[in-house]
Amino acid sequence: MDLTESALRIWVQQAKADQGVGKPEALTMAEREALSQLRKRVRPLELEKDILKNAAAFFAKEMK
Repeated sequence: MDLTESALRIWVQQAKADQGVGKPEALTMAEREALSQLRKRVRPLELEKDILKNAAAFFAKEMK
């Protein structure tokens, strides 16, 4: 294995964050997973919002 010092340091920091020890700003693996899921849910909602915004602008223009 070609294990670098920086990779090992990142693993140790992540393990400490998962145990609630270490830097308070570090995300645990559970928090990272939750954040990833939320980002996946937000993407289609933002697209839907943009479509509705454009449709509202189109119909407002039509009514004039």
